[in-house]
Amino acid sequence: MIGCVIATDSEAKILLDQMEIENSKTVFGKTVHSGKAFGKDVVLVTCGVGKVNAAAGACAAIQMGADVVLNFGAAGGLSDRTALTEVYLIDKAVQYDFDCTQLNGLPVGTLDGETENFLPLFCPPLPYPRRALGTGDRFNDSPTDHALLLSLGCDIREMEAGAIAEVCKYAGVPFVSVKAISDVYGSGSTTEQFRKNCAFALLNLKAHLKEILESLE
Repeated sequence: MIGCVIATDSEAKILLDQMEIENSKTVFGKTVHSGKAFGKDVVLVTCGVGKVNAAAGACAAIQMGADVVLNFGAAGGLSDRTALTEVYLIDKAVQYDFDCTQLNGLPVGTLDGETENFLPLFCPPLPYPRRALGTGDRFNDSPTDHALLLSLGCDIREMEAGAIAEVCKYAGVPFVSVKAISDVYGSGSTTEQFRKNCAFALLNLKAHLKEILESLE
C-alpha cells in the first residue's frame, strides 16, 4: 500500500480528486483517507505544515500498513536549477535547521547516529530531473538561510520531506518525494510568488500523479 503524507489540504486535494475514498478517520490528530487511486491501494494523511506534523503523519501512514511512503506538493526553488511550476524528483534530503556542529563537529543537518547530513530517498524510474532538498521549520526570504542551503548543496527547500525521510529510514520503509516549484529565491518575494503560483504548480503536479503512483510497486 502507498502511504501519502501531504502537508496541506490544497496539496492533498489533487490526489483526493482522483481517488476512490473508501474510509476516512482521524489518526494522531491527522485526517486520513484510504481507498484506491489509479488501481493502487492508497492511504492519504493530511499531516499539516512543519517537521513534527510531517513525522506524525509518516508514523500514521506506516502504522496503517504503508509499504512505501510518498510525499508530494509545492516547494521553493533556490537557484536557476529550478523553474516555476516544474516537477522534480528528490534524491536526497537534509534538515538544514538541525545543528549539533558545536557538539560533534559534524556538518549541519547530521542527525544523531548518522555520519552524513543528507538522507537518501528512493527514486523510482520517473523522467523528472533529480534535485537535493533542504527541510526546515521556516518559510522566509532570509539571505542567511539561502546561503546555508546553497552551501549544503540544496536545490529546493520546504518544511516536511526531511522529517519524513528520517522516520522512513528508521522504520525501514522506502520514501519518495516529488515537488513542483511555487517560488524561486531571487525572483521577488517568495511569499508573493507562492500565493501567485502555488495553484499552477499543483495543477502541473496533478497531471503527473498517475505516472508517479504507477511507478510505485
